[in-house]
Amino acid sequence: MHLALDALTESFDHILVDGNRFKPYKNIPYTTVVKGDGKLKSIAAASILAKTHRDAYMEKLALDFPEYHWQQNKGYGTLKHRDAIRLYGANAHHRMSFALLPRQLELL
Repeated sequence: MHLALDALTESFDHILVDGNRFKPYKNIPYTTVVKGDGKLKSIAAASILAKTHRDAYMEKLALDFPEYHWQQNKGYGTLKHRDAIRLYGANAHHRMSFALLPRQLELL
């Protein structure tokens, strides 16, 4: 999230976060809102934009890496996707902060 904030060209004086955890960013005040996309229109709009962008990105990745079926799973660890990781291994586009598979670290 910090990288996304760094990339903003507009200034801001408060950060709204969907969820209950956030690492402080440059001493800018923030508010975490559990299930914020159902409570605040600004978080709901940001969530829609993020998911739309993610889906388009996953479809683009699927063209280069069809074996992972990203056009269908949109980055979620479906059985078909996990089977592909077992067969082909993880690549730079996999989020290593998630447990992709049991014994994930042995695959990398």
